[in-house]
Amino acid sequence: MKADIHPDYFPKATIACACGATYTVGTIKERIDIELCAACHPFFTGKQKIVDSARRVEKFASRATGKAEVKDAKAKAAAKAERAQKKAEKRANRDTSIRSVKA
Repeated sequence: MKADIHPDYFPKATIACACGATYTVGTIKERIDIELCAACHPFFTGKQKIVDSARRVEKFASRATGKAEVKDAKAKAAAKAERAQKKAEKRANRDTSIRSVKA
Protein backbone atom coordinates (compact mmCIF):
# COMPACT_ATOMS: atom_id res chain seq x y z
CA MET A 1 0.00 0.00 0.00
CA LYS A 2 1.30 3.47 -0.86
CA ALA A 3 2.20 5.83 1.94
CA ASP A 4 0.89 9.41 2.24
CA ILE A 5 -1.96 9.09 -0.28
CA HIS A 6 -4.83 9.18 2.18
CA PRO A 7 -6.34 12.50 3.33
CA ASP A 8 -6.07 13.63 6.94
CA TYR A 9 -8.82 12.34 9.20
CA PHE A 10 -10.39 14.63 11.81
CA PRO A 11 -12.16 12.53 14.46
CA LYS A 12 -13.79 15.59 16.07
CA ALA A 13 -14.84 17.61 13.04
CA THR A 14 -17.84 19.91 13.46
CA ILE A 15 -20.86 20.26 11.22
CA ALA A 16 -22.58 23.63 11.67
CA CYS A 17 -26.10 24.25 10.41
CA ALA A 18 -27.58 27.63 9.50
CA CYS A 19 -30.16 27.16 12.28
CA GLY A 20 -27.39 27.02 14.89
CA ALA A 21 -27.26 23.27 15.53
CA THR A 22 -23.80 21.69 15.61
CA TYR A 23 -22.77 18.05 15.33
CA THR A 24 -19.42 16.40 16.00
CA VAL A 25 -18.42 13.67 13.56
CA GLY A 26 -15.34 12.09 12.09
CA THR A 27 -14.52 13.17 8.53
CA ILE A 28 -11.73 14.41 6.27
CA LYS A 29 -12.75 18.08 6.59
CA GLU A 30 -12.26 19.99 9.81
CA ARG A 31 -15.49 22.02 9.50
CA ILE A 32 -18.57 21.58 7.32
CA ASP A 33 -21.29 24.25 6.97
CA ILE A 34 -24.76 23.12 5.92
CA GLU A 35 -28.11 24.86 5.32
CA LEU A 36 -30.51 22.19 6.61
CA CYS A 37 -30.17 19.53 9.28
CA ALA A 38 -32.41 17.16 11.22
CA ALA A 39 -33.23 19.96 13.69
CA CYS A 40 -34.64 22.33 11.05
CA HIS A 41 -35.59 20.22 8.01
CA PRO A 42 -39.39 20.24 7.36
CA PHE A 43 -39.47 16.45 6.98
CA PHE A 44 -38.21 15.93 10.52
CA THR A 45 -39.87 18.91 12.22
CA GLY A 46 -43.29 18.61 10.57
CA LYS A 47 -43.39 22.36 9.97
CA GLN A 48 -43.59 23.73 6.46
CA LYS A 49 -40.82 26.18 5.65
CA ILE A 50 -41.17 27.82 2.24
CA VAL A 51 -38.22 29.60 0.68
CA ASP A 52 -39.67 31.56 -2.21
CA SER A 53 -37.57 34.00 -4.16
CA ALA A 54 -39.74 34.46 -7.25
CA ARG A 55 -43.20 34.85 -5.61
CA ARG A 56 -44.22 31.43 -6.95
CA VAL A 57 -46.14 30.51 -3.82
CA GLU A 58 -48.17 33.73 -3.81
CA LYS A 59 -48.90 33.38 -7.53
CA PHE A 60 -50.13 29.83 -7.04
CA ALA A 61 -52.25 30.82 -4.05
CA SER A 62 -53.88 33.67 -5.99
CA ARG A 63 -54.71 31.36 -8.90
CA ALA A 64 -56.07 28.71 -6.55
CA THR A 65 -58.39 31.19 -4.81
CA GLY A 66 -59.56 32.51 -8.18
CA LYS A 67 -60.48 29.04 -9.34
CA ALA A 68 -62.14 28.23 -6.04
CA GLU A 69 -64.75 30.89 -6.73
CA VAL A 70 -66.73 28.77 -9.18
CA LYS A 71 -69.55 30.26 -11.19
CA ASP A 72 -72.97 28.96 -10.36
CA ALA A 73 -74.73 26.57 -12.75
CA LYS A 74 -77.15 29.17 -14.14
CA ALA A 75 -74.34 31.52 -15.14
CA LYS A 76 -72.50 28.68 -16.86
CA ALA A 77 -75.63 27.60 -18.70
CA ALA A 78 -76.35 31.17 -19.81
CA ALA A 79 -72.80 31.59 -21.12
CA LYS A 80 -73.04 28.30 -22.98
CA ALA A 81 -76.37 29.28 -24.55
CA GLU A 82 -74.92 32.63 -25.62
CA ARG A 83 -71.96 30.93 -27.30
CA ALA A 84 -74.27 28.51 -29.08
CA GLN A 85 -76.45 31.39 -30.29
CA LYS A 86 -73.43 33.30 -31.66
CA LYS A 87 -72.23 30.15 -33.40
CA ALA A 88 -75.66 29.62 -35.00
CA GLU A 89 -75.78 33.24 -36.20
CA LYS A 90 -72.33 32.88 -37.71
CA ARG A 91 -73.42 29.76 -39.60
CA ALA A 92 -76.59 31.47 -40.84
CA ASN A 93 -74.68 34.47 -42.17
CA ARG A 94 -72.03 32.37 -43.89
CA ASP A 95 -71.96 32.56 -47.68
CA THR A 96 -72.01 28.99 -49.00
CA SER A 97 -72.19 29.72 -52.72
CA ILE A 98 -69.69 28.15 -55.06
CA ARG A 99 -68.25 31.56 -55.99
CA SER A 100 -67.27 32.29 -52.41
CA VAL A 101 -65.81 28.80 -51.94
CA LYS A 102 -63.63 29.07 -55.10
CA ALA A 103 -62.42 32.57 -54.27
